[in-house]
Amino acid sequence: MFLSILKTLVAAIVIAFASWLSGKKPGLAGFIIALPLSSLLVLLFSYTEYHDAAASVRFAKSIFVAVPLSLLFFVPFLLADKLHFGFWGLYASGLALLVVGYFAHTYILKVF
Repeated sequence: MFLSILKTLVAAIVIAFASWLSGKKPGLAGFIIALPLSSLLVLLFSYTEYHDAAASVRFAKSIFVAVPLSLLFFVPFLLADKLHFGFWGLYASGLALLVVGYFAHTYILKVF
């Protein structure tokens, strides 16, 4: 129970800090969020909880493949001037591209 509470608090603090920082220094906040902070924390928490190095390695490989694919979410925002969508249209398009990324992720992991 203590470990669950600790994990929740650490994750909440990281997210809250980045959210707060985004109003003051959006460039720095974006850089911090782009760091693999959540991956570092989750890998550590997972290994601490389950003590399974092989599962942690598979988990890390999955993250490695998923990170570039997760950037698909931002493609509509990069093309916002050409797409002429509002925020919700860009957001929904990004989510749709994440679905495509998920299937690509699944395929890539099966191949490797």
